[in-house]
Amino acid sequence: MVTSFVLTLGGFLAVSVFLVVLSAAGTDHLQTVWRVCFGVGIVLPLAVFYFRLRMVHSKLYRDGAIKRRVPYMLVIKRYWWSLIGTCGSWFIFDFVSAPNGVFSGTIISSVIHDRSIKRTAEWQLLLGSMALPGILAGALLCNKMGRRNTMMLGFSGYLVFGLIIGLSYDKITKIVPLFVVFYGLMQSIAALGPGNMLGLVSAESYATPVRGTCYGLSAAIGKAGAAVGTQAFTPIQVNLGKKWTFIIAAICGISGVLTTFSFVPDMTGVDFSEEDAKFMEFLAENGWNGEVGDEDSKS
Repeated sequence: MVTSFVLTLGGFLAVSVFLVVLSAAGTDHLQTVWRVCFGVGIVLPLAVFYFRLRMVHSKLYRDGAIKRRVPYMLVIKRYWWSLIGTCGSWFIFDFVSAPNGVFSGTIISSVIHDRSIKRTAEWQLLLGSMALPGILAGALLCNKMGRRNTMMLGFSGYLVFGLIIGLSYDKITKIVPLFVVFYGLMQSIAALGPGNMLGLVSAESYATPVRGTCYGLSAAIGKAGAAVGTQAFTPIQVNLGKKWTFIIAAICGISGVLTTFSFVPDMTGVDFSEEDAKFMEFLAENGWNGEVGDEDSKS
């Protein structure tokens, strides 16, 4: 809720601000429109710095943090299987979600007859709003279904809706509302699953002393997937056809289901302190005797 919901809400608000500014300035003053939108977009991110500087680390982190001589090879030895799961599934998700977010306007405008910038933005606003219920549903389901099952449900949305849109692309794009609804449902169920769960499982799968490191590595691999997917989007459209962007999303969906099922541990209801104790025992058994805990926790 504090990551995926905020990110998705931000996209929705960005389109809302764009429409307000566009309506006020008009299509003849697009230079003014983008400058005002850019300026408004700076305010909220800058506000985050204040709250982050005042944020206090949890006691669990202060007691278990490893600040020096981090045993990276031992971390990989213990968690390599989980790292394949969190890094791989995040790469797959961002490979699909990033270009579908960046190029959503391009995709929608290609099926609108007059290609009006305002109409495209209005359809984008509807598309962005449809992802929000998916995030709320995922937050409600993750404890009942389990993190891993919720992720697989979300990846299956890429498979189902990607195939529906891709295989019927020529027909469904002739009915713009139907196309946007199915496109939005694909985005919504993806937000329900990996959009909601990836940050959570990438944190819960690892012991507290190395949680931030493994989470950061997983997120970085995900951003690599976003970069690759964004660069591949246009060549796929040009060389294979527009429908293949959705068919490949479906292929990524089944890959995500298999990766999640095979490599991501289900940590629903697990006591983190138990995993922390097992991790410290593992380090001791392998000869590591560094310091644990920050200076504040020792004072």
